[in-house]
Amino acid sequence: MINPENLSLDKKNIDTILVLDFGSQYTQLIARRIRELNIFSVILPWDISVEKIVNLKPKGVILSGGPESVTETNTPRIPEAILEMEIPLLGICYGMQTLAEQFGGQVSTSKNKEFGHAEVLIEIPSLLFDGFSSGSSIDVWMSHGDHVSSLPDEFQLIAATNSAPIAAMQHSTKPIYALQFHPEVTHTKQGNTILENFATKVCKCSANWKIENLIQQRIIDIKEKVGDKKVLLGLSGGVDSSVTAMLLDQAIGKNLICVFVDNGLLRKNEADEVENLFKEKMNLNLIVVDAKKIFYRHLKGISDPEQKRKVIGRTFIDIFDNEAAKLKDEINFLAQGTIYPDVIESSGSESNEARVIKSHHNVGGLPNDMKMELVEPLRDLFKDEVRKMGSELGLSLDMLNRHPFPGPGLGVRILGEINHDKVTILQNADAIFIEELIKANLYNHVSQAFCAYLPIKSVGVVGDERRYADVIAIRAVETVDFMTATWAKLPYNFLAQVSNRIVNEIEGVSRVVYDISSKPPATIEWE
Repeated sequence: MINPENLSLDKKNIDTILVLDFGSQYTQLIARRIRELNIFSVILPWDISVEKIVNLKPKGVILSGGPESVTETNTPRIPEAILEMEIPLLGICYGMQTLAEQFGGQVSTSKNKEFGHAEVLIEIPSLLFDGFSSGSSIDVWMSHGDHVSSLPDEFQLIAATNSAPIAAMQHSTKPIYALQFHPEVTHTKQGNTILENFATKVCKCSANWKIENLIQQRIIDIKEKVGDKKVLLGLSGGVDSSVTAMLLDQAIGKNLICVFVDNGLLRKNEADEVENLFKEKMNLNLIVVDAKKIFYRHLKGISDPEQKRKVIGRTFIDIFDNEAAKLKDEINFLAQGTIYPDVIESSGSESNEARVIKSHHNVGGLPNDMKMELVEPLRDLFKDEVRKMGSELGLSLDMLNRHPFPGPGLGVRILGEINHDKVTILQNADAIFIEELIKANLYNHVSQAFCAYLPIKSVGVVGDERRYADVIAIRAVETVDFMTATWAKLPYNFLAQVSNRIVNEIEGVSRVVYDISSKPPATIEWE
């Protein structure tokens, strides 16, 4: 979210919900749901200073879930400063458990962890469940190993399930509520209504925060940070770096210098397309660097996915540093199109409680010996918010609707060691898949689609001849926020057409498989 300490908008007229982060991978979804209501939200770690909490003046606080157990010592707790502020509280999962424990209730470890759908029965009327009648049920998503086994004094039971007898509770006299389930995930079908009830009816927030405010604020922030100095931007051609370029262009104009690094891990013909769009059509200062050989050399013999990501990241930074050194003017800042899912999965939040899923080459700051400072205006935004911002800034629909492409490129879609031949095979297969999606009018019906090169070979028969060659996996997912995703149910005849084309047109492929894994438990990318 926007750093509240740097806001120059009129904060008196902007109501704020504070999301206190206990390390959940879903924390950003909570803030996102609140922002969808046009209510400003900001995320701070659970151990944030009292001064920052007081300066923020939140109208309500949501306590996130987390991986720890309140039954153990030295695990996160709600700061006393928040409890002393006597403002509305909503605890979710771990947030409910620590709230119950701190108010004198009892939390126990469940015999079996509960993960998945559940049916919650509304026990008594509650402002949090306004619009739901007593005795009605709602479908929710559970993900917990502990549960509240005894209500704190002055708390009432407001909802229950067969496996969690205390699924929701509220204070008898204060605006304090708690849920064992996760209203922020799409699996809880009426979760948005519950969060809206808390924000608007319990906290009495006004819906006066818009994406236009965010754009104005980011431009102001960039101007204040950069001044009249030069900024070097790594431009990939994707939505994230393109929106970053537009913001920087509006903020500092020709003081923005864009560098496009052809790392040899791009989609087919992408280097030419990027140069044509940004240099010829958008008239940005663009430098194109052909670094394919450098990346291939550094990646030789490396198959571990984390090591590949780190090598790609280091090489990327080194090339940027070299390009900056070549420029006549001193470059003080490096801009990147980092977005929040990257940060979450790299455990790059302020709190140390988040769990690392995978590292991202553009997350985690810069090497100590690098002379530039970072500018990351999208670091706290989700993909859909970046697209909304791009639309407001005037980016074309083709650009806005383009599927995400990982920073390490095909480096995380080639499982095992990377070389030029594998890249060529994957580029051609991916181009066929995307071409067929567009022809079948399916491209905009899926959120992300791509091919992955598997580190195995299989026997096939092509033209009456035996072929022992590579295996390509195709993947397409549907998602709103890229934190959770379901595999796309593409038509069988479409999949057959894609498979036939890949096997028949690419000599190095003998077999095509379709990935039907959802996130979680899988991630969208294979590495």
